[in-house]
Amino acid sequence: MTRRTVVSSLAAAAALPSLGTQAPAKGRLKQSSTLGCFGKELRADLDALCKVAVKVGFKGLDLVGPKEYPVMKRYGLVPTMIYGTRSIPDGINRPEFHDLCEKQVREGIAQAVAEGGPNVILLAGNRRGMPDEQAIENSLAFVNRVKAEAEDKGVTLCLELLNSKVNHKDYQADRTSYGVEICKRSGSPRMKLLYDIYHMQIMEGDIIRTIRDNIQWIGHFHTAGNPGRNELSPTQELYYPAICRAIVDTGYTGWLAHEFTPRGDPMAGLEEAFRACDV
Repeated sequence: MTRRTVVSSLAAAAALPSLGTQAPAKGRLKQSSTLGCFGKELRADLDALCKVAVKVGFKGLDLVGPKEYPVMKRYGLVPTMIYGTRSIPDGINRPEFHDLCEKQVREGIAQAVAEGGPNVILLAGNRRGMPDEQAIENSLAFVNRVKAEAEDKGVTLCLELLNSKVNHKDYQADRTSYGVEICKRSGSPRMKLLYDIYHMQIMEGDIIRTIRDNIQWIGHFHTAGNPGRNELSPTQELYYPAICRAIVDTGYTGWLAHEFTPRGDPMAGLEEAFRACDV
């Protein structure tokens, strides 16, 4: 990353309208962002990225690890989703991966406690021909290995729902009902879903009704525009102001994190996303 690029990025951040000079942010929904939303150039300079995040109005960053924590802390940014299991295809639905997944999740829980992060991510794994019921039983066996520590430390385990139609072929947790069944049977208040709005729009649609009916099992949200997984612009089919109003109206107090790939100027896209979801 060149000095000119860094300076240009910071200048663009400075040019964003201050939230205090527009209508004040409502702040009823806590927002954060994954690093990818900031574009490749800013990702190469975490200090500049954090300055942009604060300028836009975010209070945290999502899907981060130890190398990001010290810089984030200087800017008062919370790690809103910490890595637990790392592999999308080799997840908690198969016993042969449980030992590695357990090590990763326990490390994630320890980081969450140390850094004040609320959530650790779980990934379901690919089907590879496995029936859902067997996958649910295997996943519960894994959750039972780690849930006591999560409960004791006050950290929420979040199983991410992903689409198996476009982005993650054969992923098992590709429907809300699958994830909810694991949460119900776990009997743990610290076992929830990472409900990715983009992914579930592809697989199920009916987003607002599904959120309302299952909010007790949802611990975290991700956003992106559909189709394309890009900005939350008017050119895509999801109307995020209505979705976010529905989330807030349920009494949800967790985080919503943006996870899109910007096609245009990242700073403009982030500001647009923040405003769309600040309801």
